[in-house]
Amino acid sequence: MYVLITANRNYSSWSLRPWMLMQGLGIDFEDQIEPFTNPINYDEFRSFSPTGQVPALLDEGRTVYDSLGITLYLADRHEGVWPTDPDARAWAQCAAAEMHSGFSALRGDCTMNVGVRVTPKPPSGALRLDVARIRELFAEGLSRFDGPFLAGDRFTAVDAFFAPVAFRIRTYGLDVGTGKAWVDHMLAHPAMQDWESQALAESWREESHEEELMAAGMITADYRTA
Repeated sequence: MYVLITANRNYSSWSLRPWMLMQGLGIDFEDQIEPFTNPINYDEFRSFSPTGQVPALLDEGRTVYDSLGITLYLADRHEGVWPTDPDARAWAQCAAAEMHSGFSALRGDCTMNVGVRVTPKPPSGALRLDVARIRELFAEGLSRFDGPFLAGDRFTAVDAFFAPVAFRIRTYGLDVGTGKAWVDHMLAHPAMQDWESQALAESWREESHEEELMAAGMITADYRTA
């Protein structure tokens, strides 16, 4: 069985991508959580990943690392990772790659924290551009491929790659136009609700992540129970 190593449910957007992909496609795996305990966890995480980062997938003596690397590895072994329609497949792969390499302002200014709601500080120009591009991407996917997922009627890797964005949109109240239909659909997905319930229950707090949250705006609600 695969072993997928991930980190805190509240904070780890990179972990959510392959976790959501495997859950959404019904790919069995052992779930191993290695929480963030320091601002930099490189030395600890090097014990299971050459990058010193999460996520990592262990399979048959191989260590497969990086959320995109894991996705490509799984796509070679399981059906359904990408859409079957050639146009939807090409679009989904481009959109997932864009998410993987871009949107740095969204990542930096709207740090992921599943369990809270935040009134954000006034957005930078870079953040406004990132949100506008997400709005455009969501609208394009839903209109071209008829939803309810981004590349058609089935959940695929592109939805997994934007799953952390769905949580960020809710946390910070970001306006993604018609893309809100996808956000609502994803947040209702059983696997997303499972991730959220784990996030609300986990007791880990890591100071630098909490400081990033405070810098992002004013916390208006905190649903974390632990």
